[in-house]
Formats: sequence, structure tokens, C-alpha cells
Amino acid sequence: MIEICPLSSGSKGNSVFFKTKKAKVLIDLGISYLQLKKRLQEINVNPDEIDAVFVTHEHMDHISGLKLFIENHNSLIICNVDVAKAIRNQLNIEENFKIFSTHSSFEFKDMKIFPFSIMHDTIDPVGYIFNVDNLKFAFCTDIGFVSSLVKKYLTDCNYLYLEANHSINMVHSCNRSKIYKDRVLSRVGHLSNDDFFKLLSEIYNDKLKHIHIAHISQNCNSYDLLKDLMEDFLKDKKYKAPFSFTHQDKVSNKVLFKR
Repeated sequence: MIEICPLSSGSKGNSVFFKTKKAKVLIDLGISYLQLKKRLQEINVNPDEIDAVFVTHEHMDHISGLKLFIENHNSLIICNVDVAKAIRNQLNIEENFKIFSTHSSFEFKDMKIFPFSIMHDTIDPVGYIFNVDNLKFAFCTDIGFVSSLVKKYLTDCNYLYLEANHSINMVHSCNRSKIYKDRVLSRVGHLSNDDFFKLLSEIYNDKLKHIHIAHISQNCNSYDLLKDLMEDFLKDKKYKAPFSFTHQDKVSNKVLFKR
């Protein structure tokens, strides 16, 4: 049984729980230690059971809970060397690192992991492909531009955790600074709804058993809009992949894969 449960997703904090037969890990830990314990308890997981935290990049909404967690539990921090340096500088964590090379596959427990480069305004941000039991799971948020390589990596997935951050029109009309708007809309910002659906149209296939739509802006997007857009996208598809939305302030729905 493989289990995926987003614990928090958005600009205030990100973390996803991923469980296989032999591993329990987090992808990012950008919520407080207190909130992490609370949300893990909701899904009946003890923090002591977490083997590792896979970090995508060093923005605080992806790492803010790491220090207290590592001080209280003997878990690994798995990331590339540049992200490790940034975490050490920002959080004063020196131990428990396992370093990988971006674009080089490696194994952890019963998983084969492929970290790939993405476009974001950090030093060496990555998305992840987890291969387990002949199933392919992709985690890709905080990406301002989808390269042909990223598209290739996200092809033929059984599961997608993919960002649909904002409506371009809502960004332009929101009461935020020009600096904020320029960053979000840039090639190193976040993925718009338009680009999310463009990418999805190019990688969609009947192997895709669930889509978690992630990192949804609370100010420049809406669940109703995304629901309408997703239903419109699926209406002419013979195979209609299940989808659900992630949330900032509560645990999102759990997805199970049985072999």
C-alpha cells in the first residue's frame, strides 16, 4: 500500500506525507513542528516513524519546521549540496544530511528517486520522481516555467502533485506590489492556471490515477475557478482522472495506491 497525504500546501507552508511498504517520508517541512505533529496525528502517524525529509528548495515555506523536527527525531534531511548549504546557513543545522546530485537517480528504502531541476528563484530547486512498485509519482511545485525536460520527466506518471498557483488576471488585479506580481508571473515564479492546463494537456494519460492540484494561492486563485477549469478539461476525455485540491490550513485528502 502506498499512501500520499498533503499536510499543508501554499505560501505559508508546505509538506507532503508519502508512505510505502518500507518508508515513511515527508516532501518538504515548511510548517511548524507543533502543526506537523498535529497533522500527522490526524492521519495516525507518529513523528518518530518519519525516516527522512526530502527538501525541494530553501525557501522558508518549505523548510521552516526542519530544525525543531531534526532536534527531536532522528530523521535524515535529503537534498542537493546547494540546498544543504542554504539550510545550514538559514537554520544552523549541521547533521543528518544525505546529499544527492540533481539529475542522478538514487535509492532510499524501497524507492528509486529522481530529482530534477526546475525554474524558481532559489539556488538549485528540484522536483521529484518517486518510483515504487512499478508506479511513478511526481512532485512538482514552485515552478515558473516548464521546460521540455520537465515535461519529459512528468510524462507517464501514475500520480501528479502539481502546482496551479494563480490566475493571471487575478494577479494583475490583486492589491499587491508590482515586485510581487512581477516575481509570481516570471519564469522563476509560480505556475499559472493557464500553464498548468497546458502542461496537463501534454502529459495526460490513462495511467494517471490521481492529480493533487497544489500550492494554490489564497489571494490570486480560487477553488471554484479551478474546479470549473478542471471539469472543462476532463469533459471530452474518455478517461477522467480523479483529482483533488490541496489546502493551506488543513490536511488534504489521502490517496491510496494498492498493488
